Amino acid sequence: MKFENKDTFELHNVFGMGEPNTAYARYFIGDSFLNPLTDPQCGLFAANVTFAPGCRNNWHIHHAKRGGGQLLICTAGEGWYQEEGKDAVSLCEGSVILIPTNVKHWHGAKKNSWFSHIAVEVPGEDCTNEWCEPVSNAEYDVLENAI
Repeated sequence: MKFENKDTFELHNVFGMGEPNTAYARYFIGDSFLNPLTDPQCGLFAANVTFAPGCRNNWHIHHAKRGGGQLLICTAGEGWYQEEGKDAVSLCEGSVILIPTNVKHWHGAKKNSWFSHIAVEVPGEDCTNEWCEPVSNAEYDVLENAI
C-alpha cells in the first residue's frame, strides 16, 4: 500500500521510524531513518530502516569470506530492490528479499510512497560492506515511469 502522507504511514510502520540515519546519510539520496531492533554486539543485527518518498541507498555489496549477505523483510509502504544487471523488483508489505554476498544492489522507496523494511545482517566470516556509486536519477526515474 502506498503512503504519501507521513502521519498515515507512521500508523502502519509497526517497528517505528527511529532516528534520522545520519551515520550513513552520505550513502543515501533523500531522508532515511534507522530504528535498531537488536544490539549489534549480540551477533545478529536487525534494524527497521525507513525511507522517505524517493529515498534510496547507493549501490552496495555485502562481502563475506563465508556466510553473510542481507535479509530484507518489507513491513510498510512500497519500494524497490534491484541487483546489478537485473530488472528492479517492486516491494510491498510482506515482500522478503535474500541478498547473497558479493551481489551489487540497491533498495529504497518509490517516488510517491514512504517505505520501511527490516534489514538483517546475515552473520558470516569477515563481513564488510562496500558502498558504491549513487543510483542516478535517470536509473530511478525509469522505474517510476514504468509503473
